[in-house]
Amino acid sequence: MRKLSQVLCASVLTLSASAVMAADYPYKPITLIVPWSAGGGTDAVGRQLAAGLQEELGQPVNVVNKTGGSGVVGHMAMKMARPDGYTLGLGTAEIATYQHIGTAQLSYEDFTPIALLNLDYASFTVNADSEWKTLDDALSALKANPSDYTVSGSAPGAAYHLSFAGFLDQQGINPNDVTLVPSEGAAPGLQELAAGGVDIVFSSLPEIESMRQSGRVKALAVLANERVDSFDDIPSAKELTGSEWSQGSWRGLVGPEGLPEEVTARLSEATEKVWKSEQFQDFMASRGYGTVWEDAEGFRAFMKDQDEKNAATIEKLGLAN
Repeated sequence: MRKLSQVLCASVLTLSASAVMAADYPYKPITLIVPWSAGGGTDAVGRQLAAGLQEELGQPVNVVNKTGGSGVVGHMAMKMARPDGYTLGLGTAEIATYQHIGTAQLSYEDFTPIALLNLDYASFTVNADSEWKTLDDALSALKANPSDYTVSGSAPGAAYHLSFAGFLDQQGINPNDVTLVPSEGAAPGLQELAAGGVDIVFSSLPEIESMRQSGRVKALAVLANERVDSFDDIPSAKELTGSEWSQGSWRGLVGPEGLPEEVTARLSEATEKVWKSEQFQDFMASRGYGTVWEDAEGFRAFMKDQDEKNAATIEKLGLAN
């Protein structure tokens, strides 16, 4: 009985300490880990978010860039942090790929989701002089002779590659039959596309915009269920094919697994206010980034869906370790 009482007392004390911690949260500065280099898109979004959270929470929110291993170093630091709400991270789409490719033992289940902020869908982009005038033209040609065509835009297994490959698979085209020309991001792939070296590039819409406006490339579709507001002249894949497909690169606020519910709720509430603010929306619009909101529960369901889609596509591509 004495042992049981001791266990119960310890549990009550732990719960009380957790409640006190949550009630006082935050009482000191917060660190926001960004898993990519300073000056990049994720860093810019992270710093805009940090500025807004600092105002909402009344404590400094300091951005720390932890780079390396295609985001593994930063995401692992988020996972290993103390679950007290003082070390958070701007998680990215790679969370839903690492364990399936074998890069690291990391998955969405290692994190406490707080809020999804951003989702940029992949585009289906071709040379402006391509004989393909519509997405249907392209899909018909790919179905007939997939090995005749090449695609570029990233290294194998990156978010936009998986979105594009999964879409082809959905449309009855084996993505392995279309030759991937790896590139260090969209920019070199788009240069190769404009020069006639490849037939298709997958990337975000903001990445193609300058070349699209100059008449060098054209987007046949965005791989989403609806048109993107800031690119509303580009049709969605769903409206053209009748099939739902919604995948791309995303960013969201996460904490380590085991973050107290009260802290998660406080952070989600503050993040929603930042996300809805004119400053944040104007910033995202100026960069062409898609703004999508999901609270903690919705974000977890979203990550689970992305994880399942990526697992199937990675297996199909033969990239699984």
